[in-house]
Amino acid sequence: MSYWLLKSEPHVYSYADLERDVQTIWDGVNNNLALKHIRTMAVGDLALIYHTGDERRAMGIAEVISPPYIDPQLNDPKRAVVDIKAVRSLQQPVTLAQIKQDPYFAGFDLLRISRLSVVPVSSEHWQRILALSDSVGK
Repeated sequence: MSYWLLKSEPHVYSYADLERDVQTIWDGVNNNLALKHIRTMAVGDLALIYHTGDERRAMGIAEVISPPYIDPQLNDPKRAVVDIKAVRSLQQPVTLAQIKQDPYFAGFDLLRISRLSVVPVSSEHWQRILALSDSVGK
């Protein structure tokens, strides 16, 4: 299983929208490296849904439920999408500020390539983000 971070403007599509819809097509990606990441996703992979803009925080977990396929709206073989479904909200959102302050995340692509909309997450970084979410307010 691989782990990912998927960025979205919350006013366009938020984690709450995914919970309401139960599942959705993750589309709108046009950066070549982000598309490469989508093409390597597999059914069962997990992804953090990360709100960009003013929020800048990981909000919830989604599961990839389809192999990558060509975006049906664009019919362009270069534009890949996957279907995802909501798994659960994080106990507490994990902010970009928290991640930046934690030396554990040195080299994390979220910080290194900040404009990338699909970011691979190592299992170690995944576990650390979940731990941060569970420890907030304790």
